[in-house]
Amino acid sequence: MFRLLARWLIATLAIYAAVALLPGISFRGPWWKLAIVALIFGLVNALVRPVLAFLTCPLIILTLGLFTLIINAAMLMLTAWLSEDLGLNFRVANFWSAFWGALVISIVSFFLNLLLGDEEKE
Repeated sequence: MFRLLARWLIATLAIYAAVALLPGISFRGPWWKLAIVALIFGLVNALVRPVLAFLTCPLIILTLGLFTLIINAAMLMLTAWLSEDLGLNFRVANFWSAFWGALVISIVSFFLNLLLGDEEKE
């Protein structure tokens, strides 16, 4: 349970970093609403991303994996769209903002997950 909450916190911090660093991504509201945005982002990545990655598998192979950056940007845009419908005031201005935002979120998440460490293996 701790690892799930820690990963949720990491996603929240990574999205906050993207909001703070990129002018095309904005969020207005209390921190707990950003945590809800991170939850939506996690659900989108868990439910939609695998289907999209499967359907675009030839493009992923053809571009040596670089097309996954496009998929990550699409997942961030979908998160923004769903969050806006729920009144969470999380906005992504355009595709390039989503692209760079997904890249920032991936990098920040990677380094924070390194700090968290691997699960203990029995």
